[in-house]
Amino acid sequence: MENWITQLLTLLALPEYGLVTLFLIAFVSATLLPLGSEPALFGLLKLNPELFWPAILVATAGNTLGGAVSWAMGWESHKLIDKYRHSDTHLRALDWLERIGPRACLLSWLPVIGDPLCAVAGWLRQPFWPCLLYMAIGKLARYLTMTVALLWLFPGGFSF
Repeated sequence: MENWITQLLTLLALPEYGLVTLFLIAFVSATLLPLGSEPALFGLLKLNPELFWPAILVATAGNTLGGAVSWAMGWESHKLIDKYRHSDTHLRALDWLERIGPRACLLSWLPVIGDPLCAVAGWLRQPFWPCLLYMAIGKLARYLTMTVALLWLFPGGFSF
């Protein structure tokens, strides 16, 4: 059993490509910490264009798992936040999120509101797996769109 873990870690470590670094940056940027993963993804792809799909998938996985952490933080903070949920804006936002349900996590890719949206989905006790699926779809779409747009704007020896 130890052998496959070593092989997996060796595969993911690939220091010349930086996929682990990309994963970590994407993970942290999906939590409530302010960090953007798109520049890391773009830089990696400019240096290693043959890694287009592995890099997109690694960034999506890291960002989705970071969103899951935000969801879990929201789940655990439910009692604390209940004290402050009586403003009109807050009640309208909660009503909208409760009506849409886990599909709202498709918007987790949006700057500023996307990461807190994952936390609020957890706080509202939305089901984890559907939220995770919608997060992954939204984040994959963002990474594909942003990366293709950046590579189109800054071409140079790239093909995927």
